[in-house]
Amino acid sequence: MKQLERILHIEDDASIREIARVALEVVGGLTIKTCASGSAGLAAVEQFRPDLILLDVMMPGMDGPDTLRQLEQMRVLETCPLVFMTAKIQPDELEEYKRMGATAVIVKPFDPMSLSDQLREVWEAWHGQG
Repeated sequence: MKQLERILHIEDDASIREIARVALEVVGGLTIKTCASGSAGLAAVEQFRPDLILLDVMMPGMDGPDTLRQLEQMRVLETCPLVFMTAKIQPDELEEYKRMGATAVIVKPFDPMSLSDQLREVWEAWHGQG
């Protein structure tokens, strides 16, 4: 199985983008591309070719679920797991996100020291299903 290397992180909050970048690049040793909006993420996905997409749920304009639907139409999610990141999480919302096509959900605030390990676990579980 290929190792998890490239993560596309789509998040409108600049401080969360920076914390995640440090958590994934410096702590996790991964390559990360950050985008401040769903539309920027969609524009970057083909050229960056992420192994995994980390996507904020609540964003102005195109939110996480809208972005996920666009990624599905681009057929990106056939080869790339998508993980939602959100501060608001109720059990029924978790089920809804999974029904939409998210592989997993990470709750904010996340632990920067374990974020890369969490994403590797998602990656390995996703590949185990395929």
